Amino acid sequence: MALTKTIIAEKIQNELDLSRNVAYEVMEEFLEIIKETISSGEDIMISGFGKFCVNEKKARKGRNPATDEAMTLPARRVVTFKCSGKLRDLINSNTK
Repeated sequence: MALTKTIIAEKIQNELDLSRNVAYEVMEEFLEIIKETISSGEDIMISGFGKFCVNEKKARKGRNPATDEAMTLPARRVVTFKCSGKLRDLINSNTK
């Protein structure tokens, strides 16, 4: 099951005893801060959770697998996530 924005807002609402609208606004604002920071090219590190890194990919040669036509793939930025040691330990402790 996927964790949706609605479910996150409901959890915030229940945990912090907030109204539904306020909980949704808190969640939306948090996501906006993350999006703005990443789009500006900055990394985000959340202690005990992990780090979102913006990496630059150079242009490269590729091919269209359907037509086998050679093409150049443009340079782009990608976001990667590396979880913290605490999160990794938590994930691995629940697999036993």
